[in-house]
Amino acid sequence: MRKRLQRGIRRGGAGKRLPGASLAWAFGLAGLLVFSAECAVAPASAPSVLSTKGDFQNQAASPAVQAVARWVSDSRDNHGLPYVIVDKVDARVFVFDAQGRLRGADAALLGMARGDGSVPGIGDQKMSTIRPDERTTPAGRFKASLDHDVHGAEILVIDYAASISLHAVVKGTPAERRAERLASATSADNRISYGCINVPLKFYKKVVSPVFTQTFGIVYILPEMSSASALFGFQDTATDPRKPDLPRVGQGVPVRGTASETGIRQPFSAPQDNHGSSGAKTLQ
Repeated sequence: MRKRLQRGIRRGGAGKRLPGASLAWAFGLAGLLVFSAECAVAPASAPSVLSTKGDFQNQAASPAVQAVARWVSDSRDNHGLPYVIVDKVDARVFVFDAQGRLRGADAALLGMARGDGSVPGIGDQKMSTIRPDERTTPAGRFKASLDHDVHGAEILVIDYAASISLHAVVKGTPAERRAERLASATSADNRISYGCINVPLKFYKKVVSPVFTQTFGIVYILPEMSSASALFGFQDTATDPRKPDLPRVGQGVPVRGTASETGIRQPFSAPQDNHGSSGAKTLQ
């Protein structure tokens, strides 16, 4: 650019050089243009602020999901890791990559009982002994990673101690009609599991598994008995209107009249390795 300007200066005035003042001005302009060109680099990627519908790629998302997504983006609570937001009220799962970009969303089956905690020791119980009112999907913030269950199927383990995971929908019993429930247009019939989060097989294989391969991440399971802002400790009352006066993180959330357990897990604490070489136990 500087050479082109110099050639133009030499050609100016029928082959005569420009006066000293004009020459100085021209070189000053050239320097400014070169400096501007060198500085005109692409801006650094800003953290994704998921505040508009377009950021969810036209996927329907409740105000609570949008509030949590904004909070994660603004606070970088995911620490540069992929993450999942599970909306128990609407029975939907949203998967984001490490850059906060939505990779997919789909319906989910959840614990039969409503509640935001897990009964202490439930992961050690036989499934046949777990009462219907104990089959909850706990709310909270969990460190999650891929593993395999006792049958060799890949799953995203959320809470080893409580045997809670996210996995492709299992067949279950004919009376449970799990595949039919997942495909229905309403979330009213999506409460059927023992606590695990069941998603469509295609969604698991094409979205969940690739995003979490060779890494771990964070799973945010939104509460249904309190507000997300109260549970996770952020203020967003304008977009998260659900019951703001309930317990904050650390105070505990009642589990249908049983012991109190929030389900909160720290993001970098090592998961409990209670599955050994035979595979991780899951409540399905």
